[in-house]
Amino acid sequence: MREQPTSERTCIVTRRQQSPEAMIRFVRAPDGAITPDIRSRLPGRGVWVTARAGVVAEAVRKQAFSRSLKAKADASPTLAHEVDALLERDCLQMLALANKAGLAITGFGKVATALEQAGVSVLIEAHNGGEDGRRKLAQCVRRGEAATGVRPQIVAIFSSSQLDLALGRTNVIHAALAAGGPCAAFLARCERLARYRGEGETELAAEEEAESPLSSFGLSAPAEKMMGMGRDDPGSEN
Repeated sequence: MREQPTSERTCIVTRRQQSPEAMIRFVRAPDGAITPDIRSRLPGRGVWVTARAGVVAEAVRKQAFSRSLKAKADASPTLAHEVDALLERDCLQMLALANKAGLAITGFGKVATALEQAGVSVLIEAHNGGEDGRRKLAQCVRRGEAATGVRPQIVAIFSSSQLDLALGRTNVIHAALAAGGPCAAFLARCERLARYRGEGETELAAEEEAESPLSSFGLSAPAEKMMGMGRDDPGSEN
C-alpha cells in the first residue's frame, strides 16, 4: 500500500529521510531497467533518491538500485541526465498549460508594462537572451516593486527555442505569467529542476548587475558529498 504523500522516504544513497517532494522515485521495469517516476505514479515497488543530479549519478555508480530492490536492476549510465530532461519537460509542459489558460504574456514591451503594473507573478527570461534586455526588465521589476510592493519570481533556465515551443510563438526571449491556475505549479516545477541541478533559490534580486540563480549549467560534478550505504535499505517500498 502506497504511503500518503506527506510520509517521509529514505534516500538509498545518502540514507537521509526527506519528503517525497524533495526526492525522485524510481521503479524497476519488467525487463529490469530502472525507470524514473518523477510524478510518483507508476505502479510497482520503487526506491527513492534525493532529487539532486549528483546523488542520482552516485546511485548508478554504486549500483544502489540493485542493492535496495534486491534484484538485478539496470540503471543507465546517463540516468542523471535523463531525469534532468524529464524534469525540464515537465516544467515546459506546465508552461504550455499556463499559456493555454491565458496567463502568458510575451513581447518585451508587454512584459515591461505588466511588470510595472504588478500584473506579473513570474518573469521568464531565455538564458541565451541579451543582457541589455535583462537590465531593462530588472529596472521595470524594481519600479513595479517600489510602486506596488509586489515582486515576481524570475526563471531563466530555458532557451529561447524551448520557450518558442512551449508558448507556440517564435523568438521568445522574455515572457511573464499572471498569477493563478498553473502558474504556481510551473514555478514549483522550476524550483525542483533548479534544486536537482544544484542551483539556489528562484528569486532574483532586482539589480541591473544581478544574474539569475536559475541559469543553465552542466551535470559534471556531484552537488554534495555522498554518504556511504549500509546493509539495510529503508528507501525501498513494499
